[in-house]
Amino acid sequence: MSATFPEEVPMTTITELHVNGTKHRLEADPARSLLSVLRDDLDLSGSKYGCGEGRCGACTVTIDGKATRSCTTQVGDCAGKQIATIEGLEKDGKLHPLQEAFLEVGAMQCGYCTPGMLMAGVALLRKNADPTLQDIIRAMEGNICRCGTYARIILAIRKAAQTLKGGAR
Repeated sequence: MSATFPEEVPMTTITELHVNGTKHRLEADPARSLLSVLRDDLDLSGSKYGCGEGRCGACTVTIDGKATRSCTTQVGDCAGKQIATIEGLEKDGKLHPLQEAFLEVGAMQCGYCTPGMLMAGVALLRKNADPTLQDIIRAMEGNICRCGTYARIILAIRKAAQTLKGGAR
């Protein structure tokens, strides 16, 4: 005699997320990835799905100011924390200085890695307003650019650091 088991039903809970300064209430399985909730439930598609293992950095967001891989972060662990995505960098029609620097130095080619690179760079600049070359390299490790624009990305971060010396954003 074989036992039959009821189909497994995902646990749904109501979660309040603070994303880009706005509170969002949603029903989601707490084990879902933050990336899937951002893209599928909140229509914030700037963060990209790359490897799904937290190794490429395309999905990087900041959580409480720290660069975090959203593909491996469970949404249930994010309640009450401040989440920032690429969509939240622009303020009142003005790009963040790092976005401006990326444009000025041509730090993006295909653009797929750009949101993750920008979020990792912003997290670095908020933590360290005057990073050394080694600080930048260390902070950007694990953010992969298949087009190989690393030298221009580093240049953009240095340029933004100079711009921000008057006050970090």
